Amino acid sequence: MARAFISIGSNIDPETNVRNALLRLARAVRVAAVSTVSRTEPVGPPGQPPFYNCVAEIETDAAPRDLKFVVLRRIESELGRTRSSDKFAARTIDLDLILYDDLVMTTDDLTLPDPDIVRRPFLAIPLAELAPGLVLPGSGLQIKEVAASLTPNTMEPLETYTEHLRKELLHERKQ
Repeated sequence: MARAFISIGSNIDPETNVRNALLRLARAVRVAAVSTVSRTEPVGPPGQPPFYNCVAEIETDAAPRDLKFVVLRRIESELGRTRSSDKFAARTIDLDLILYDDLVMTTDDLTLPDPDIVRRPFLAIPLAELAPGLVLPGSGLQIKEVAASLTPNTMEPLETYTEHLRKELLHERKQ
């Protein structure tokens, strides 16, 4: 069983879409933990609504490419995600494989660990919350130090929403 981390984001009906994505993810793999969900400002041009972002720690037997292109893309499709040439476009859901065990790989369509972890607080801070002792594969960087070096001022923790999600996921796991 591999340990992987999935970033989850939405800025179109985010309260509903993040919840639905996590519930679908929990039906496909074992969701071990979910970070605090934060409301964040979008990356890219101004004028878009804020995102809800979090990171889920999962356990899976799926290979990295299957996880990304079969499991995650299927969930995105089910939730109405459409991809365009605008990588900053608003989206119903964005599910990205950001870390998979200690794997370091770069292909045309998958890079692990995700290079944005060291630049984006909404990836590093939730990852450090879930795995503070983690060392990013291939770099030797401790995630807690990466997270501490980034400014979280564009992140507003949504504690009540997060607690409801965690309870619902726990209930789903018991089903």
